[in-house]
Amino acid sequence: MTDLRTSDEPLRRTLGIDRRRFLSTCTAVAAGAIAAPVLGAAPVHAAGAPAAEPTGTGHALVPADRRGIILYTVRDAIGRDPLSTPLPSGFRAVFEQLARFGYRQVEFAGYGQHANAPGGANLESVAGARLLRSWLDDYGLRAQGNHGFIPPSWPLTTADTDTFKKHLEIAGILGMAHMGTGGDPTSSSYKADWDVAADKWNALGEIARAAGIKLYTHNHDAAYNFLLDGGPLDAQGRPTRSSGIRKLEYFLTVTDPRLVWLEMDVFWAHVAQYKFRTYTAHDGSPQTDVFDPAGLVERYDKRYPLFHAKDGVTNTTNGMGYDMVPFGTGVIDYTTFFSRVGHRNYHNPMVEQDNAPSATDPAQSLKHARIGYDNLARLRRR
Repeated sequence: MTDLRTSDEPLRRTLGIDRRRFLSTCTAVAAGAIAAPVLGAAPVHAAGAPAAEPTGTGHALVPADRRGIILYTVRDAIGRDPLSTPLPSGFRAVFEQLARFGYRQVEFAGYGQHANAPGGANLESVAGARLLRSWLDDYGLRAQGNHGFIPPSWPLTTADTDTFKKHLEIAGILGMAHMGTGGDPTSSSYKADWDVAADKWNALGEIARAAGIKLYTHNHDAAYNFLLDGGPLDAQGRPTRSSGIRKLEYFLTVTDPRLVWLEMDVFWAHVAQYKFRTYTAHDGSPQTDVFDPAGLVERYDKRYPLFHAKDGVTNTTNGMGYDMVPFGTGVIDYTTFFSRVGHRNYHNPMVEQDNAPSATDPAQSLKHARIGYDNLARLRRR
């Protein structure tokens, strides 16, 4: 990877240092789609065929069949009108393009596209899933997850349970081993609320397991802040101090490892590393604890089957510590991260870049998707 560290970087990032549903509209049937050019000359991979390896030596940290992308990265391409542009548009054309780049896995972020794309606007149905699965198979791609519906109710209402089961059925048709969400289990900082979230996720995990699918939750930075679980109570009777355990770490201890899994967004985990370094202990003493994302994965091993491989350059003025950039062009040390977490034939890294779409360059998100694939494929164990 290109090293873009600035000279005044405050911390060398060597610790291995809104999921948003999109484009949901009414169902319509396309009249057809025009042929679209492809961005790159690599051939489309038939199902089961290995992707071409980049030149270089050493042990590939991410095997070819584990290299994936979340479709949120290219949401503009999926959502644009194929009748208005020669660029790849809609699920089918985007699948073809991603396969040309070398990707073998995709993670969905909803099932909507432009109404003029083949299949129509809304493929969130059994019939839509079958169509999507046929296109995935055509281009040698596997669906590995989805940031979709998690019931807001608890206890679960009948309507929410039925909708959740419908999404599990869709996931099964698509061939997903995992199904998840783009949000944290709760936005609260209090232990009692995380206990409730754990009860809910254990119940949802049971339903998912009956469907043969592993349920996962995705993190943002706030989930790795410190849990408020002790010390003096505030006026509402809530704790004001911390034992030092982080919220999502606690969630791991109170959920059933047979029912609930996690997807670490490595970028947001590093934002948490930058933001959440100190806490007030139960006795009132100030404490410092720098978060180690790869260390958490090492401790909980196979609870993390998926990652979002998202990169950033240092920015100490925006409150997050980083600005997002195409994968492999930033300062997050993914060589160290993937070397430490191991299990290269178990983990599924999904390239993601929230800001890949451009208002001035319609092809940018797919260009950045290609950059992301090439840099993911180049990662080698030191």
